[in-house]
Amino acid sequence: MTTKLTIRRPDDWHVHLRDGAMLQGVAQFTARQFARAIVMPNLSPPVTSIEACIAYRNRIMAALPEGSAFTPLMTCYLTDRTDPAEVRRGFTEGVFTAAKLYPAGATTNSDGGVTDVANIRAVLETMAEVGMVLCVHGEVTSAEIDIFDREAVFIEQVLAPLLKDQPGLKVVFEHITTQDAVEFVEAAPANVAATVTPQHLHINRNAMLVGGMRPHAYCLPVAKREKHRLALRAAATRGSTKFFLGTDSAPHTRETKESACGCAGIFNAPFALESYLAVFEAESALDRFEGFASLHGPAFYGLPVNESTITLEKRNCTVPATIMANGEYVVPFHAGETLGWTLVD
Repeated sequence: MTTKLTIRRPDDWHVHLRDGAMLQGVAQFTARQFARAIVMPNLSPPVTSIEACIAYRNRIMAALPEGSAFTPLMTCYLTDRTDPAEVRRGFTEGVFTAAKLYPAGATTNSDGGVTDVANIRAVLETMAEVGMVLCVHGEVTSAEIDIFDREAVFIEQVLAPLLKDQPGLKVVFEHITTQDAVEFVEAAPANVAATVTPQHLHINRNAMLVGGMRPHAYCLPVAKREKHRLALRAAATRGSTKFFLGTDSAPHTRETKESACGCAGIFNAPFALESYLAVFEAESALDRFEGFASLHGPAFYGLPVNESTITLEKRNCTVPATIMANGEYVVPFHAGETLGWTLVD
């Protein structure tokens, strides 16, 4: 039995670090586990320019613990009015690592997102030309489409036509939640990959709805049927380079989650690696964890793998019911549960 696992230090290819007091409270958890992270730009106001991106990166660096070796990889929030020249310059100057496509109204602070991908065709052409990755929140937002079908419909109506129009564009289909998405990514060319969250590997929609409304299991995209969870687990653990780690850790205070209109997002950063590793162990795939966590993402983004390593031991760790984040209580994923692995400092 494997009781200790040492791998190259992982990266998180999708995280929300927020801003202000919340950023000050949560940045330490991502920096402890990961060497780099693709940081989401859906602030209020969103990060739509080089100037705003540099300022946000500086705030992240200031929020990190002293001596931290963590590197935030910044993204540009796309709108219908995004200037292709700004995207090109931001990428070539090393400010933007990727750009983020939020369909307008799809999730937190996405109202200023893209209303029709036809409006950003020139931006996408520029990104394909320079080799810049497009990170995609893959859901349609039409009111007549059931929330559990919005990812599948997005593939059919938006993503497949987009890739047909821009075959050279590198695309990360973020936080996939369905068997449909797994099959689409597997069948797509090498310029298409996907991130998978820990929550979508652990829970299906029952976690949100059975025994009462459970706001701390609510995120967007929402968890789906059990068949989709099983498809995600198989995709993440089989060793395919098309799938890699992206936590989508999205903290909200306990008060804003437990409200009449609870916020979408699951805060998984403090025990993300322990959560993922529980899945890989259950699927008899511990030997494939380093690829998923540390190798596939850098390869897709064209970045070097990390030289440093981390070690996890087969030792129980209990996830606290709440975590204090700069004076506010936040409920973490797996709150009150015991996980079978522990990250060794």
